[in-house]
Amino acid sequence: MNIGMGEVILLLVLALLLFGAKRLPEIGRATGSALKEFKKGLETGETDKESSDARDKDEE
Repeated sequence: MNIGMGEVILLLVLALLLFGAKRLPEIGRATGSALKEFKKGLETGETDKESSDARDKDEE
């Protein structure tokens, strides 16, 4: 199930109609910020997990 160029254009037009030209950049920035924070949280979680794994090995 691939999304072609026609479907992408249709989705963009629908988003423009639903949210308006003024809100789309705001939504894009908010989505980008959320993804950035999510990725940072994943990296922090992995680092914390690695640290706790190292501590667990030291305790054995």
